Amino acid sequence: MPHTSEDHQVPGTKGEGGDRFDGGDRSDVGLRERLVRVGVELVNAEGAQALSLREIARRAGVSHGAPRRYFPTHLELLSAIARQGFTELAGRVAAQDRETAAPRARIELLARVYLDYADTRRGMYELMFRHDLLESGGLGLRETSLPLFARLTELVARVRPDAAEPAVLAGALWANLHGIAQLWHWGSLRLATGGDDPAPLLAAALDAHLGPAGDAS
Repeated sequence: MPHTSEDHQVPGTKGEGGDRFDGGDRSDVGLRERLVRVGVELVNAEGAQALSLREIARRAGVSHGAPRRYFPTHLELLSAIARQGFTELAGRVAAQDRETAAPRARIELLARVYLDYADTRRGMYELMFRHDLLESGGLGLRETSLPLFARLTELVARVRPDAAEPAVLAGALWANLHGIAQLWHWGSLRLATGGDDPAPLLAAALDAHLGPAGDAS
């Protein structure tokens, strides 16, 4: 009997990964989720550069053509993986945020969570902010990423009610945080400042964009 690859399975048979392929939606959803899960594990372990379709398929135990049945383009699969990153980051923020806290304290917490995520999920962090993924708008990536920025903008507006455009101010603060995350990872800020902790840089960024902490409402 000739060998059949997973993307051309005989109905009712098992694929290379052990899942049953009977033409139903359950097997399709299961394989799609497995491809994304494997991609998340791979990017966290080896970085965004490791996310080839062939490697993801190999680790998922399917033929190299199988991912294209669910993700017609490489960009769509990467977007689905990046969406998991935004979901995880949002979950970390939600787990620590306290609506009863002062707005500035909540911004500082969000910023700390953001910098920690950039440090502990380096590969995923780099994937999440790839401009080609965000510009494509594929698989609801914008809908997953924009609520975090909306939360930051709302808090900035409360700390700085005098700001004519809170979204612009929030964007400038975010850009500052992103720069700290990148330059700290590269070692540039350690070299330039002689420090071994990004906390003073975060405090300076918050003061620069929001005003000194003692002046916050």
